Formats: sequence, C-alpha cells, structure tokens
Amino acid sequence: MPTYDFLCLDCQKRFDLFMTYSEYGTKPIVCAHCGSTNAKRRLNRVRIAKSEESRMESMTDDFSGFEGLENDPQAMGRMMRKMGKEMGEDLPPEFDDVVDRLEAGQSPEEIESALPDLGGEAGGGEDDL
Repeated sequence: MPTYDFLCLDCQKRFDLFMTYSEYGTKPIVCAHCGSTNAKRRLNRVRIAKSEESRMESMTDDFSGFEGLENDPQAMGRMMRKMGKEMGEDLPPEFDDVVDRLEAGQSPEEIESALPDLGGEAGGGEDDL
C-alpha cells in the first residue's frame, strides 16, 4: 500500500496514511494528532536519477572557475560539499569534518596538521585534501 503524506491545517502537524489506490480520494482523511479532517496532501520530494557523466558535467559547469580556490578555503569547502552531494555516494565522516573546517576558514595545511591520520596509511598529504 502506498504511503501518503498529509499536513493538518488545524494543528499544523504532519502525518502519514497508508491507503490502497482505490481508497485514495474516497476514504476520509483524519489527522493522527488531533482528529481533524481539515488536512491537505503534501507532495514528497522527487529524486531524479542522473548518469555519472551528467553529474560530472554539471559539476564542471558549476565550478568552471577553479582558479583561486587554493587561496580561499571557504570557497573550496563549498565546492567540495557540492561535489560530494552531486556524486550521490556515502562519503566517510572525515570528509564532512574536512569540509566543515574548510568552510570555517581553516587552510588545508592547518587541517592536515590537526588531523594527521587523515588519509590513513596511504597518504595524508596536501594532494589528499
């Protein structure tokens, strides 16, 4: 059965209802919190699948001005966060820590000295950030 997301217009709380397709539009909608029938359906987010090629293309379009990023840690952090989201893959928690530090204004060198184990045994140098 599909789940439908609703917003109660009286108590302003969200709630979900499980209904069959045949029940939708005929079954009365009752708020799970206050019992009101004054509710409207909320539309869930739509996720669009992109190919790896189109994700890479959109990233290069967004960041055509890579020059100067080495002197602006905050811009570098924003760029890395956007690239991480565009990739659509789960990244390790260390990625978020590095990006948070960049967005706070720390330089890559400061981050490397604060997190010496970053990159594991394989590295930890400037090229890994």
